[in-house]
Amino acid sequence: MTLTPTAPDASAFAAYGAFIEPPHDVGDRALFSQWMEPVLGRTQQCHLNRVACSTLPLTVDLVECHPHAAQLFLPMGEVSRYLVTVMPSDDSGAPDPTRARAFIVPGSMGVVYAPGTWHTGIAVLDADASFAVFMWRGGDDDDLFVSLPPLDVGLSENAQADHA
Repeated sequence: MTLTPTAPDASAFAAYGAFIEPPHDVGDRALFSQWMEPVLGRTQQCHLNRVACSTLPLTVDLVECHPHAAQLFLPMGEVSRYLVTVMPSDDSGAPDPTRARAFIVPGSMGVVYAPGTWHTGIAVLDADASFAVFMWRGGDDDDLFVSLPPLDVGLSENAQADHA
């Protein structure tokens, strides 16, 4: 199965979380605290991840979810664009790759995954880059990983021409 990423679309992504956009005007604030509400029995953590550059097409065969807390990623200065791949759960709660969505997100935006959202690791597309990550942690079940049959994520021929 091949999945073609699209531009960020807040309504298409709403079931999985949100894209975090900076405020447009000087003095304005972009609030996203609702994603970081305390989670009983867990402590808030913030760390920086360094991510190696990936190129499209790429193959996805592992997804993760965090059943108790949202996970928020804010790109650090050197991120030009990155790939976000998500999928809903099937009736048993397992990831459903047949309904996966992928988005190419500009480095000026962050992303937050809602609790329980199946997603791949962040894939930066132009150069190695760093992200600040915020999440509530404290249990052995904070991170669930599931292997998938390979899912190819790539650009259509028209999109490849647009990105050339």
